[in-house]
Amino acid sequence: MLTDLYDRGLLDETLVVMWGEMGRTPRINGNAGRDHWAQCQSVILAGGGIKPGTVVGATDKTASYPSTTPYGIHDLLRTILSQMGIDADRQYLTPLGRPVPLVKGGTFIDELV
Repeated sequence: MLTDLYDRGLLDETLVVMWGEMGRTPRINGNAGRDHWAQCQSVILAGGGIKPGTVVGATDKTASYPSTTPYGIHDLLRTILSQMGIDADRQYLTPLGRPVPLVKGGTFIDELV
């Protein structure tokens, strides 16, 4: 897909995000599987103004915990929305008039662009 977007000249204006809902435990459990692990996970971003080949963040030797400044979901969402030209501070109103922010907090991940 990335090659196709690149060949068609569309990669710079298309942000591709590959992201699971959680990480997995660094150790195998008693059932020979892995459990949910919120401390670390991998995300791949391509195109859409993201600097190619950039790696942001690192974990300890067992991939259990961040060994550098950790980024969270709000940081990533703020960065993705910004790259899409959407104001991450924008709020929407529910039918009952309750304001709902697109992102609560978070900081733009400068290393990605």
